[in-house]
Amino acid sequence: PLRRAPEGRSSTPHASMAQYQTPDSRKEEFRKYLEKSGVIDALTKVLVGLYEEPERPPNAVDYIKKYMGAPTGVDIDAMRAENERLKTENAQLQASLAELNARIAEEEA
Repeated sequence: PLRRAPEGRSSTPHASMAQYQTPDSRKEEFRKYLEKSGVIDALTKVLVGLYEEPERPPNAVDYIKKYMGAPTGVDIDAMRAENERLKTENAQLQASLAELNARIAEEEA
């Protein structure tokens, strides 16, 4: 079955043909995107590395994450909370600095 492209595309006669894609053409377009962006090569390398490991790691997903450079065993929610806390602290320190600079300017005047 044919699928209609998202709204907002041109309705010219030539463009209307491009609005309909078969599932196979969408898959091929996505495959080309993955290949062009280097994803296929990167995944191939990590899977070959996993295959060539003398002993299978207990957690293949963590192995892949580590190989791709992603942190493993990290509490993302805790990091987000700390980031928000640090942003708030930074804003407070910037306000204090501005206030102190204003006091200094007043005393120098």
